[in-house]
Amino acid sequence: MCVPHTMEAGKHSTGQGQGQGQGSRGGVPLEPFVHQVGGHTSMMRYDDHTVCKPLISREQRFYESLPPEMKEFTPEYKGVVLVCFEGDMDGYINLVAYPYVESEGLDHEELPERDQPRRKHSRRSLHRSSSDHKEDRPAHESDSSENLQELKSPRLDLQIHSDVPFQMLDGNSGLSSEKISHNPWSLRCHKQQLSRMRSESKERKFYKFLLLENVVHHFSYPCILDLKMGTRQHGDDASEEKAARQMKKCEQSTSATLGVRVCGMQVYQMDTGHYLCRNKYYGRGLSIEGFRHALYQFMHNGAQLRKDLFEPMLGKLRSLKAVLERQASYRFYSSSLLIIYEGKEPEPAEPPSEKEPLAGQTAPDPSLRPPPSVDVRMIDFAHSTFKGFRDDQTVHDGPDRGYVFGLESLINILEAIQEDNQ
Repeated sequence: MCVPHTMEAGKHSTGQGQGQGQGSRGGVPLEPFVHQVGGHTSMMRYDDHTVCKPLISREQRFYESLPPEMKEFTPEYKGVVLVCFEGDMDGYINLVAYPYVESEGLDHEELPERDQPRRKHSRRSLHRSSSDHKEDRPAHESDSSENLQELKSPRLDLQIHSDVPFQMLDGNSGLSSEKISHNPWSLRCHKQQLSRMRSESKERKFYKFLLLENVVHHFSYPCILDLKMGTRQHGDDASEEKAARQMKKCEQSTSATLGVRVCGMQVYQMDTGHYLCRNKYYGRGLSIEGFRHALYQFMHNGAQLRKDLFEPMLGKLRSLKAVLERQASYRFYSSSLLIIYEGKEPEPAEPPSEKEPLAGQTAPDPSLRPPPSVDVRMIDFAHSTFKGFRDDQTVHDGPDRGYVFGLESLINILEAIQEDNQ
């Protein structure tokens, strides 16, 4: 066990509740989050209602200082846990979360913001940030054979599983196009995250992770669109090299022309019974018309266009736009927007009873169905800022117009698709 002697066994974390698979001393085994459609580092499942991600202090403080009217459009922040490696009885390495008590004086210093790694997004739920590791780099040949053996472990495939198969639509990421039991991007991120953490395990024993609401927990077959929002992605503290790199990505994608680009997608297909998936590389190459087609595809379940989704989806996007237009000085650089809806077909209404309704009662209308379940959430705030936040030197005027522009583009395209398919 890696639980530190200064922590009380069984003591609750700052988060709400503990995972269902607790160890004998309060540890919660973490599993890859099966519905991660984008991002750079791995989102982990803590329990049915909670996911966790590597902690970046700026993002943590941002969640703690969110304006009340934005909380409807963000995952609930649930606190912090400490994560470490543990071996099980079969010799497999697992990630296990333990309660974090800030006053215990353990050494968990954060890297300076300028040394935080370049994030290729997510993500992942969504979440999804890098923490406490060096700049992105390819796997080195010096990585231990133990790491490689671990990443090829069959246990990994057992732990990241869904009853609904997934299938990539494009092979430009090197991911399998075969039907598999997990979103292929989630497995990719999990392997990379384990490799990074293992390479640092000699210097560090524990990693801080944020606990966040699992925003898809109440969906049976969550259809998820992960959108990188805004015309600018680099933070105010980015190096010239990083800023140039991010600006180039924006210039070469719909980020520049629409203020939004696709970072990931999964759509449940009624005709085949599996998810179709897209990744960020697909999104970067889209033209304006290609982006419009991607939105159409997201709204199509393989059998028909989900016309019932337009009004609730547009309503939430318009509400979010109104909220953000009131947030003076806020900037959400490199943040993403998740659009989620239920892919499971609504249960048909019960047929009317052959018996006559009692006096004063009306027979149920079989055509009535509950409104479709739709959600819209902002995620990834590692590069966000506002006036007075963490003594940031750069102060911006007015709302985040790049983000608002992206919402306007999204709303206009959805309205056009709706009108074309009436």
